[in-house]
Amino acid sequence: MKQGRPVVAIVDDDPRPLESLEELLESAGYATRSFLSAESLLLDGLSGVDLLITDIGMPGMNGFALRDLVAKISPGLPVFLITARHELADRERAIDGGSFFRKPFDAKALLAAVGDALRDPKGGIRREK
Repeated sequence: MKQGRPVVAIVDDDPRPLESLEELLESAGYATRSFLSAESLLLDGLSGVDLLITDIGMPGMNGFALRDLVAKISPGLPVFLITARHELADRERAIDGGSFFRKPFDAKALLAAVGDALRDPKGGIRREK
């Protein structure tokens, strides 16, 4: 099992929700790595990341494309999609790929989902390579 706090990478082109998510996750005991674009995350790499939270609507590579790419380069890495948009097609597409939260999201529900995604059935941190 990995030593230290689980690392959650956050990608959002809007600094306000990015900072808010950082504060929420860090207050719950997670380490965070924040990025203003999918491209900056990919340049930094996914090494050491235990979970990814990404906004859907971003310039350049959007959250759907990032989720799909991450599934290829780091299979098993949990990816949560977040959005302020209310298009039904976005919601259905996001749910098909896993966890989805609409902004503003319920902090307790998000933290519970993060905890569940990071725990394996034995209660440890899930790390798949």
